[in-house]
Amino acid sequence: MNMTFLQEMYQSITDRDALLRRRQGDGSPPDHRRLLDACQRLLASDGEASSIALASRALGMYQRLGPEERQRFFERLASDFAAEPTEIDAAYARYAEQRDNASLEVLFEACEPRRQELIRRLNLTSGGTVELVQMRVDLLGLLREHPELSAIDADFAHLFGSWFNRGFLMLKRIDWDTPASILEKIIRYEAVHEIRDWNDLRRRLDARDRRCFAFFHPAIGNDPLIFVEVALHKGLPDQIQPILSGESAGENSGVEEPEEADTAAFFGISNCQVGLRGISFGNFLIKQVVQELKQELPQLKHFVTLSPVPGFAQWLAEQCEDEALPEAVRETLAEMQASDWHEDPERAKRLKAVVKPLAARYLVDEKNARGLPLNPVARFHLGNGAELHRINWLGDVSTKGLKQGAGLMVNYLYVLDDIERNHENYTANATVARSSGVKDLVRKARKLVKGETTK
Repeated sequence: MNMTFLQEMYQSITDRDALLRRRQGDGSPPDHRRLLDACQRLLASDGEASSIALASRALGMYQRLGPEERQRFFERLASDFAAEPTEIDAAYARYAEQRDNASLEVLFEACEPRRQELIRRLNLTSGGTVELVQMRVDLLGLLREHPELSAIDADFAHLFGSWFNRGFLMLKRIDWDTPASILEKIIRYEAVHEIRDWNDLRRRLDARDRRCFAFFHPAIGNDPLIFVEVALHKGLPDQIQPILSGESAGENSGVEEPEEADTAAFFGISNCQVGLRGISFGNFLIKQVVQELKQELPQLKHFVTLSPVPGFAQWLAEQCEDEALPEAVRETLAEMQASDWHEDPERAKRLKAVVKPLAARYLVDEKNARGLPLNPVARFHLGNGAELHRINWLGDVSTKGLKQGAGLMVNYLYVLDDIERNHENYTANATVARSSGVKDLVRKARKLVKGETTK
Protein backbone atom coordinates (compact mmCIF):
# COMPACT_ATOMS: atom_id res chain seq x y z
CA MET A 1 0.00 0.00 0.00
CA ASN A 2 1.24 3.51 -0.82
CA MET A 3 2.14 5.02 2.57
CA THR A 4 2.72 8.47 1.09
CA PHE A 5 -0.86 8.48 -0.19
CA LEU A 6 -2.17 7.51 3.25
CA GLN A 7 -0.09 10.19 4.94
CA GLU A 8 -1.34 12.83 2.54
CA MET A 9 -4.97 11.70 2.99
CA TYR A 10 -4.55 11.73 6.79
CA GLN A 11 -3.09 15.23 6.69
CA SER A 12 -5.89 16.39 4.39
CA ILE A 13 -8.51 15.09 6.80
CA THR A 14 -6.89 16.72 9.84
CA ASP A 15 -6.40 20.02 7.97
CA ARG A 16 -10.05 20.02 6.86
CA ASP A 17 -11.19 19.19 10.38
CA ALA A 18 -9.07 22.02 11.75
CA LEU A 19 -10.53 24.48 9.26
CA LEU A 20 -14.10 23.47 10.03
CA ARG A 21 -13.59 23.67 13.77
CA ARG A 22 -12.04 27.13 13.55
CA ARG A 23 -14.74 28.46 11.27
CA GLN A 24 -17.72 26.98 13.02
CA GLY A 25 -16.69 26.69 16.66
CA ASP A 26 -19.44 25.04 18.66
CA GLY A 27 -21.89 27.91 18.89
CA SER A 28 -20.83 28.95 22.39
CA PRO A 29 -19.47 32.44 23.12
CA PRO A 30 -15.68 32.67 23.57
CA ASP A 31 -14.61 32.27 27.16
CA HIS A 32 -11.15 31.74 28.69
CA ARG A 33 -12.51 29.06 31.06
CA ARG A 34 -13.70 26.92 28.18
CA LEU A 35 -10.34 27.35 26.49
CA LEU A 36 -8.55 26.25 29.65
CA ASP A 37 -10.77 23.17 29.79
CA ALA A 38 -9.85 22.41 26.16
CA CYS A 39 -6.17 22.75 27.05
CA GLN A 40 -6.56 20.30 29.94
CA ARG A 41 -8.18 17.79 27.60
CA LEU A 42 -5.37 18.28 25.10
CA LEU A 43 -2.77 17.46 27.75
CA ALA A 44 -4.73 14.37 28.77
CA SER A 45 -5.02 13.10 25.19
CA ASP A 46 -2.77 10.20 24.16
CA GLY A 47 -3.78 9.74 20.51
CA GLU A 48 -2.13 11.66 17.67
CA ALA A 49 -5.28 12.25 15.62
CA SER A 50 -7.34 13.31 18.63
CA SER A 51 -4.49 15.56 19.85
CA ILE A 52 -4.32 17.32 16.49
CA ALA A 53 -8.08 17.91 16.52
CA LEU A 54 -8.01 19.13 20.13
CA ALA A 55 -5.07 21.44 19.42
CA SER A 56 -6.88 22.89 16.42
CA ARG A 57 -10.02 23.46 18.47
CA ALA A 58 -8.08 25.13 21.30
CA LEU A 59 -6.27 27.50 18.93
CA GLY A 60 -9.55 28.32 17.21
CA MET A 61 -11.10 29.18 20.58
CA TYR A 62 -8.13 31.40 21.43
CA GLN A 63 -8.53 33.30 18.16
CA ARG A 64 -12.13 34.14 19.12
CA LEU A 65 -11.26 35.53 22.56
CA GLY A 66 -11.32 39.27 23.15
CA PRO A 67 -8.37 41.13 24.74
CA GLU A 68 -9.65 40.83 28.31
CA GLU A 69 -10.38 37.12 27.96
CA ARG A 70 -6.91 36.54 26.49
CA GLN A 71 -5.35 38.27 29.48
CA ARG A 72 -7.34 36.07 31.87
CA PHE A 73 -6.28 33.03 29.88
CA PHE A 74 -2.59 33.96 30.26
CA GLU A 75 -3.06 34.62 33.99
CA ARG A 76 -4.56 31.17 34.49
CA LEU A 77 -1.88 29.65 32.25
CA ALA A 78 0.75 31.11 34.60
CA SER A 79 -0.88 29.69 37.74
CA ASP A 80 -2.68 26.51 36.69
CA PHE A 81 -0.12 25.13 34.25
CA ALA A 82 3.05 25.74 36.28
CA ALA A 83 5.30 22.99 37.64
CA GLU A 84 3.97 21.24 40.73
CA PRO A 85 6.06 22.14 43.84
CA THR A 86 5.37 18.87 45.65
CA GLU A 87 6.54 16.86 42.62
CA ILE A 88 9.70 18.97 42.44
CA ASP A 89 10.39 18.41 46.15
CA ALA A 90 9.90 14.66 45.83
CA ALA A 91 12.04 14.43 42.70
CA TYR A 92 14.81 16.47 44.30
CA ALA A 93 14.77 14.32 47.45
CA ARG A 94 15.13 11.22 45.27
CA TYR A 95 18.00 12.78 43.31
CA ALA A 96 19.75 13.98 46.48
CA GLU A 97 19.66 10.41 47.75
CA GLN A 98 20.51 8.43 44.60
CA ARG A 99 22.52 10.87 42.44
CA ASP A 100 21.95 8.87 39.26
CA ASN A 101 20.82 9.80 35.75
CA ALA A 102 17.40 8.24 36.16
CA SER A 103 16.55 10.38 39.18
CA LEU A 104 18.03 13.44 37.46
CA GLU A 105 15.71 12.89 34.50
CA VAL A 106 12.74 12.68 36.85
CA LEU A 107 13.83 15.95 38.44
CA PHE A 108 14.08 17.63 35.02
CA GLU A 109 10.58 16.48 34.12
CA ALA A 110 9.18 17.69 37.45
CA CYS A 111 10.75 21.13 37.01
CA GLU A 112 9.32 21.69 33.54
CA PRO A 113 6.07 23.72 33.63
CA ARG A 114 3.07 21.94 32.14
CA ARG A 115 2.74 24.98 29.87
CA GLN A 116 5.68 23.82 27.79
CA GLU A 117 4.07 20.51 26.96
CA LEU A 118 0.83 22.34 26.23
CA ILE A 119 2.59 24.63 23.76
CA ARG A 120 4.26 21.62 22.12
CA ARG A 121 0.87 19.95 21.65
CA LEU A 122 -0.73 23.11 20.32
CA ASN A 123 2.00 23.09 17.72
CA LEU A 124 0.81 19.72 16.38
CA THR A 125 -1.96 21.18 14.27
CA SER A 126 -1.47 22.57 10.77
CA GLY A 127 -0.46 26.23 11.03
CA GLY A 128 0.06 25.88 14.77
CA THR A 129 3.53 27.42 14.76
CA VAL A 130 2.31 30.61 13.08
CA GLU A 131 -0.56 30.94 15.55
CA LEU A 132 1.73 30.37 18.54
CA VAL A 133 4.09 33.07 17.29
CA GLN A 134 1.10 35.40 17.10
CA MET A 135 -0.02 34.30 20.58
CA ARG A 136 3.35 35.45 21.90
CA VAL A 137 2.78 38.84 20.24
CA ASP A 138 -0.35 39.17 22.40
CA LEU A 139 1.62 38.09 25.46
CA LEU A 140 4.44 40.57 24.84
CA GLY A 141 1.86 43.35 24.74
CA LEU A 142 0.84 42.49 28.30
CA LEU A 143 4.24 42.10 29.93
CA ARG A 144 4.89 45.75 30.78
CA GLU A 145 1.79 46.00 32.98
CA HIS A 146 1.76 42.33 33.98
CA PRO A 147 5.36 41.21 34.65
CA GLU A 148 4.02 38.15 36.48
CA LEU A 149 3.38 36.67 33.01
CA SER A 150 7.09 36.69 32.17
CA ALA A 151 7.36 33.00 33.10
CA ILE A 152 5.06 32.16 30.18
CA ASP A 153 7.20 34.27 27.88
CA ALA A 154 10.26 32.36 29.05
CA ASP A 155 8.51 29.12 28.06
CA PHE A 156 7.74 30.47 24.58
CA ALA A 157 11.31 31.72 24.17
CA HIS A 158 12.74 28.38 25.29
CA LEU A 159 10.66 26.39 22.81
CA PHE A 160 11.02 28.85 19.94
CA GLY A 161 14.79 28.79 20.44
CA SER A 162 14.68 25.08 19.60
CA TRP A 163 12.09 25.23 16.83
CA PHE A 164 13.84 28.12 15.06
CA ASN A 165 17.46 27.05 15.50
CA ARG A 166 19.97 27.50 12.69
CA GLY A 167 19.44 24.00 11.34
CA PHE A 168 15.88 24.83 10.26
CA LEU A 169 16.59 28.24 8.71
CA MET A 170 16.78 28.62 4.95
CA LEU A 171 18.77 31.48 3.43
CA LYS A 172 17.33 32.92 0.23
CA ARG A 173 18.42 35.82 -1.91
CA ILE A 174 15.71 38.43 -2.47
CA ASP A 175 15.76 40.18 -5.86
CA TRP A 176 13.34 41.75 -8.30
CA ASP A 177 12.35 38.29 -9.57
CA THR A 178 11.24 37.15 -6.10
CA PRO A 179 7.46 36.57 -5.89
CA ALA A 180 5.50 39.77 -5.31
CA SER A 181 3.90 38.35 -2.15
CA ILE A 182 7.35 38.22 -0.53
CA LEU A 183 8.41 41.61 -1.89
CA GLU A 184 5.31 43.17 -0.34
CA LYS A 185 6.39 41.78 3.01
CA ILE A 186 9.90 43.23 2.56
CA ILE A 187 8.33 46.67 2.06
CA ARG A 188 6.12 46.24 5.12
CA TYR A 189 8.78 44.82 7.44
CA GLU A 190 11.62 47.24 6.60
CA ALA A 191 12.31 48.78 10.02
CA VAL A 192 15.50 50.81 9.52
CA HIS A 193 15.04 52.85 6.33
CA GLU A 194 11.46 53.04 5.10
CA ILE A 195 10.79 51.72 1.60
CA ARG A 196 8.42 54.30 0.15
CA ASP A 197 7.07 52.45 -2.86
CA TRP A 198 7.81 49.79 -5.48
CA ASN A 199 10.25 52.06 -7.34
CA ASP A 200 12.19 52.57 -4.12
CA LEU A 201 12.26 48.80 -3.57
CA ARG A 202 13.49 48.20 -7.10
CA ARG A 203 16.40 50.62 -6.58
CA ARG A 204 17.44 48.53 -3.59
CA LEU A 205 17.06 45.12 -5.19
CA ASP A 206 17.55 45.40 -8.94
CA ALA A 207 20.83 47.35 -9.13
CA ARG A 208 23.95 45.31 -9.81
CA ASP A 209 25.63 46.76 -6.72
CA ARG A 210 22.87 45.62 -4.35
CA ARG A 211 22.11 42.36 -2.58
CA CYS A 212 19.38 41.31 -0.18
CA PHE A 213 19.16 38.06 1.78
CA ALA A 214 16.50 36.68 4.11
CA PHE A 215 16.01 33.73 6.44
CA PHE A 216 12.85 31.63 6.07
CA HIS A 217 11.49 28.76 8.17
CA PRO A 218 9.41 25.83 6.83
CA ALA A 219 6.68 26.31 9.44
CA ILE A 220 6.28 30.01 8.60
CA GLY A 221 6.18 29.57 4.83
CA ASN A 222 6.90 32.59 2.63
CA ASP A 223 6.96 35.04 5.51
CA PRO A 224 10.61 36.06 6.15
CA LEU A 225 12.03 35.97 9.67
CA ILE A 226 14.77 38.54 9.11
CA PHE A 227 16.45 40.16 6.11
CA VAL A 228 19.54 42.22 5.41
CA GLU A 229 20.18 44.77 2.67
CA VAL A 230 23.69 45.07 1.24
CA ALA A 231 25.39 47.72 -0.89
CA LEU A 232 28.61 46.90 -2.76
CA HIS A 233 31.12 49.75 -2.50
CA LYS A 234 34.63 50.96 -3.01
CA GLY A 235 35.78 51.89 0.45
CA LEU A 236 33.66 52.14 3.58
CA PRO A 237 30.48 54.21 3.11
CA ASP A 238 29.82 57.03 5.56
CA GLN A 239 26.42 58.36 4.41
CA ILE A 240 23.11 56.55 3.98
CA GLN A 241 21.28 59.02 1.71
CA PRO A 242 23.43 58.27 -1.40
CA ILE A 243 22.89 54.53 -0.85
CA LEU A 244 19.13 54.90 -0.55
CA SER A 245 18.90 57.16 -3.59
CA GLY A 246 21.27 55.06 -5.70
CA GLU A 247 23.63 57.99 -6.27
CA SER A 248 27.40 57.97 -5.78
CA ALA A 249 28.96 59.33 -2.60
CA GLY A 250 32.30 60.71 -3.68
CA GLU A 251 35.25 58.47 -2.94
CA ASN A 252 33.12 56.05 -0.97
CA SER A 253 30.87 55.28 -3.90
CA GLY A 254 28.76 52.55 -5.32
CA VAL A 255 30.11 50.55 -8.23
CA GLU A 256 28.81 49.92 -11.73
CA GLU A 257 30.06 46.34 -11.75
CA PRO A 258 30.08 44.09 -8.65
CA GLU A 259 33.62 42.96 -9.45
CA GLU A 260 34.84 46.53 -8.83
CA ALA A 261 33.75 46.49 -5.19
CA ASP A 262 36.07 45.86 -2.26
CA THR A 263 33.44 46.41 0.45
CA ALA A 264 30.07 44.89 1.31
CA ALA A 265 28.07 47.32 3.45
CA PHE A 266 25.13 46.02 5.48
CA PHE A 267 22.86 49.06 5.68
CA GLY A 268 19.59 47.58 6.90
CA ILE A 269 18.77 44.56 9.08
CA SER A 270 15.09 44.08 9.87
CA ASN A 271 13.46 41.50 12.12
CA CYS A 272 10.07 40.60 10.70
CA GLN A 273 8.30 38.58 13.40
CA VAL A 274 7.49 40.40 16.64
CA GLY A 275 6.51 37.09 18.20
CA LEU A 276 10.08 35.84 17.75
CA ARG A 277 11.65 38.74 19.60
CA GLY A 278 14.76 37.63 21.47
CA ILE A 279 15.32 34.61 19.22
CA SER A 280 18.72 35.21 17.63
CA PHE A 281 18.78 35.18 13.83
CA GLY A 282 20.92 38.20 12.99
CA ASN A 283 24.28 36.74 13.97
CA PHE A 284 23.69 33.66 11.83
CA LEU A 285 22.39 35.78 8.98
CA ILE A 286 25.36 38.12 8.79
CA LYS A 287 27.92 35.34 9.02
CA GLN A 288 26.23 33.27 6.32
CA VAL A 289 25.75 36.28 4.05
CA VAL A 290 29.45 37.06 4.40
CA GLN A 291 30.22 33.53 3.25
CA GLU A 292 27.78 33.82 0.33
CA LEU A 293 29.30 37.11 -0.79
CA LYS A 294 32.86 35.85 -0.44
CA GLN A 295 31.98 32.91 -2.65
CA GLU A 296 30.35 35.12 -5.29
CA LEU A 297 32.84 38.00 -5.11
CA PRO A 298 36.17 36.75 -3.75
CA GLN A 299 37.80 40.18 -4.19
CA LEU A 300 35.75 41.65 -1.30
CA LYS A 301 38.03 42.72 1.56
CA HIS A 302 35.76 44.58 3.97
CA PHE A 303 32.44 43.60 5.53
CA VAL A 304 30.99 46.53 7.37
CA THR A 305 27.68 47.97 8.50
CA LEU A 306 26.30 51.45 8.09
CA SER A 307 24.21 51.48 11.24
CA PRO A 308 21.92 53.98 12.96
CA VAL A 309 22.40 55.11 16.56
CA PRO A 310 18.88 55.05 18.02
CA GLY A 311 18.62 56.67 21.44
CA PHE A 312 21.74 58.80 21.06
CA ALA A 313 19.87 62.08 20.50
CA GLN A 314 17.85 61.51 23.66
CA TRP A 315 21.02 60.72 25.61
CA LEU A 316 22.59 63.95 24.30
CA ALA A 317 19.54 65.93 25.42
CA GLU A 318 19.95 64.48 28.90
CA GLN A 319 23.59 65.60 28.94
CA CYS A 320 22.46 69.17 28.31
CA GLU A 321 20.62 69.00 31.64
CA ASP A 322 23.62 67.55 33.48
CA GLU A 323 25.26 70.38 35.41
CA ALA A 324 28.35 68.22 35.93
CA LEU A 325 29.11 68.75 32.24
CA PRO A 326 31.10 71.93 31.52
CA GLU A 327 28.89 74.88 30.65
CA ALA A 328 30.67 75.48 27.34
CA VAL A 329 29.88 71.94 26.21
CA ARG A 330 26.23 72.27 27.22
CA GLU A 331 25.93 75.57 25.38
CA THR A 332 27.31 73.99 22.22
CA LEU A 333 24.93 71.05 22.50
CA ALA A 334 22.03 73.47 22.93
CA GLU A 335 22.62 74.61 19.35
CA MET A 336 21.10 71.33 18.19
CA GLN A 337 17.69 72.63 19.25
CA ALA A 338 17.53 74.51 15.95
CA SER A 339 15.82 72.28 13.39
CA ASP A 340 18.25 73.28 10.63
CA TRP A 341 21.46 73.05 12.65
CA HIS A 342 22.98 70.52 10.25
CA GLU A 343 22.57 72.92 7.31
CA ASP A 344 24.69 75.67 8.92
CA PRO A 345 28.39 74.83 8.22
CA GLU A 346 29.80 76.87 11.12
CA ARG A 347 27.30 75.54 13.63
CA ALA A 348 27.78 71.97 12.37
CA LYS A 349 31.55 72.34 12.72
CA ARG A 350 31.25 73.43 16.37
CA LEU A 351 28.86 70.60 17.12
CA LYS A 352 31.03 68.01 15.39
CA ALA A 353 33.93 68.75 17.74
CA VAL A 354 31.70 67.95 20.72
CA VAL A 355 29.15 65.42 19.48
CA LYS A 356 31.49 62.89 17.85
CA PRO A 357 33.60 62.39 21.01
CA LEU A 358 30.45 62.16 23.13
CA ALA A 359 29.07 59.59 20.70
CA ALA A 360 32.19 57.48 21.23
CA ARG A 361 31.73 57.78 24.98
CA TYR A 362 28.07 56.81 24.64
CA LEU A 363 28.85 53.71 22.56
CA VAL A 364 31.85 52.55 24.59
CA ASP A 365 31.37 53.67 28.20
CA GLU A 366 27.62 54.03 28.77
CA LYS A 367 26.21 50.72 30.06
CA ASN A 368 22.80 49.34 30.94
CA ALA A 369 21.82 47.50 34.12
CA ARG A 370 23.48 44.31 32.82
CA GLY A 371 26.80 46.07 32.23
CA LEU A 372 26.40 45.98 28.43
CA PRO A 373 26.47 48.94 26.01
CA LEU A 374 23.42 51.15 26.35
CA ASN A 375 22.82 51.27 22.61
CA PRO A 376 20.85 48.25 21.28
CA VAL A 377 22.44 48.29 17.81
CA ALA A 378 25.89 48.33 19.40
CA ARG A 379 24.95 45.35 21.58
CA PHE A 380 23.81 43.41 18.53
CA HIS A 381 26.93 43.92 16.39
CA LEU A 382 29.48 43.80 19.20
CA GLY A 383 27.84 40.61 20.45
CA ASN A 384 28.29 39.17 16.96
CA GLY A 385 32.02 39.86 17.09
CA ALA A 386 32.21 43.12 15.14
CA GLU A 387 34.50 46.06 15.89
CA LEU A 388 33.22 49.59 16.54
CA HIS A 389 35.22 51.02 13.67
CA ARG A 390 34.11 54.54 12.74
CA ILE A 391 31.58 57.20 13.74
CA ASN A 392 30.29 59.11 10.73
CA TRP A 393 29.30 62.75 11.11
CA LEU A 394 26.02 63.65 9.37
CA GLY A 395 25.75 60.12 8.07
CA ASP A 396 21.93 60.28 8.14
CA VAL A 397 20.32 63.70 7.76
CA SER A 398 16.78 62.38 7.37
CA THR A 399 14.19 63.54 9.89
CA LYS A 400 14.34 60.14 11.59
CA GLY A 401 18.15 60.07 11.57
CA LEU A 402 18.40 63.52 13.17
CA LYS A 403 15.71 62.81 15.73
CA GLN A 404 17.05 59.44 16.88
CA GLY A 405 20.80 59.60 16.32
CA ALA A 406 21.69 63.31 15.98
CA GLY A 407 22.52 62.58 12.33
CA LEU A 408 25.26 60.07 13.13
CA MET A 409 25.83 56.64 11.63
CA VAL A 410 28.34 54.01 12.65
CA ASN A 411 30.49 51.50 10.80
CA TYR A 412 30.79 48.19 12.63
CA LEU A 413 33.54 46.19 10.95
CA TYR A 414 33.43 42.39 10.68
CA VAL A 415 36.97 41.06 10.35
CA LEU A 416 36.63 37.32 9.78
CA ASP A 417 39.80 36.43 11.70
CA ASP A 418 38.75 38.53 14.71
CA ILE A 419 35.05 37.71 15.03
CA GLU A 420 35.38 34.83 17.50
CA ARG A 421 37.91 36.61 19.71
CA ASN A 422 35.82 39.79 19.81
CA HIS A 423 32.69 37.79 20.58
CA GLU A 424 34.36 35.91 23.44
CA ASN A 425 35.81 39.09 24.96
CA TYR A 426 32.45 40.83 24.72
CA THR A 427 30.55 37.88 26.21
CA ALA A 428 33.01 37.33 29.07
CA ASN A 429 33.92 40.92 29.95
CA ALA A 430 31.60 43.22 27.91
CA THR A 431 34.75 44.42 26.12
CA VAL A 432 33.98 46.76 23.23
CA ALA A 433 36.34 46.02 20.34
CA ARG A 434 37.16 49.39 18.79
CA SER A 435 39.48 50.99 16.30
CA SER A 436 42.27 53.44 17.13
CA GLY A 437 40.11 56.25 15.73
CA VAL A 438 37.31 55.47 18.17
CA LYS A 439 39.81 55.20 21.02
CA ASP A 440 41.02 58.73 20.20
CA LEU A 441 37.45 60.01 20.30
CA VAL A 442 36.89 58.40 23.71
CA ARG A 443 39.98 60.16 25.04
CA LYS A 444 38.70 63.47 23.66
CA ALA A 445 35.34 62.86 25.32
CA ARG A 446 36.99 62.37 28.70
CA LYS A 447 38.80 65.68 28.28
CA LEU A 448 35.57 67.40 27.27
CA VAL A 449 33.81 66.13 30.37
CA LYS A 450 36.65 67.44 32.52
CA GLY A 451 36.58 70.81 30.77
CA GLU A 452 39.99 70.32 29.14
CA THR A 453 40.85 71.30 25.59
CA THR A 454 40.76 68.53 22.99
CA LYS A 455 43.21 70.11 20.58
